[in-house]
This record gives sequence, structure tokens and C-alpha cells, in this order.
Amino acid sequence: MKPALIDTDILSLFFKNNQTVVSKFKSYLKYYPTINISIITYYEIVSGLEYKNAIKQLKKFYNFIPYINVLPITSDSADTSAEIYKSLRQKGEILDDLDILIAGIALSNNLVIVTNNEKHFKRIKGLAIENWSK
Repeated sequence: MKPALIDTDILSLFFKNNQTVVSKFKSYLKYYPTINISIITYYEIVSGLEYKNAIKQLKKFYNFIPYINVLPITSDSADTSAEIYKSLRQKGEILDDLDILIAGIALSNNLVIVTNNEKHFKRIKGLAIENWSK
């Protein structure tokens, strides 16, 4: 099992107590001391819960934060993301900037991206992908 970066959709399934995802989290934590998410995922979760006014779920997320590793956008990950953007645009493929930034963080930290959004991320050269919802 390779060190992982958890994407927003998988983290959402975890908080919805999806047993397949919860089981994968437990297995992962036998090998690694912490779960990694990107600052982008942090933003997506908080903004979505704020929009829904989901105070209880937001509190649950904030209580979870001290136990995980939130990876920032760095100059290295931004440069990697810019290369991804260039490569996709040259092929005429469009991908959401937030997904490109998440992929850049994963690649620059040598992490596999754990996502249910395989369709988008599989277009990124060199990015290892796992889907813990299956």
C-alpha cells in the first residue's frame, strides 16, 4: 500500500460512514500514521458544508482535522500542476483547476490519489490512482 492523498469525494463517503471506505481507511492506518488531504479538499469540504449550513457535520470535520495531515499548495506542487494543465490543454482536454491542483499536490509528494473520480484523474500522466469506494 502506497502513501495516499484522499480526494474530496472519498472523504465525503468516509463521513457518510460508507463501510467500504471506512474499512479502507482502517487498513491504511495500519501502515501509515495519518491520513493526507490537500488544502483544496479542506476548502471543498468546508465550503460545501458552509453552503448547506450543515453545522453538525462542519463541527465533525473540524474535530477530525487535528488527526490528519493537510498538505498545502507549494511552489513545487504549483509547478507540477502547471505542467499538468499545459499537457492537458495541448491535447484539447479540459480538467477543473481544483482537480489539477490536487493532482499536483499528489505528484509532488509522491502520493497515490484516492478518488471515486477516476475518469478525470486517469488522464494525468504519472498519477497513481486508487478507488476506495469499490
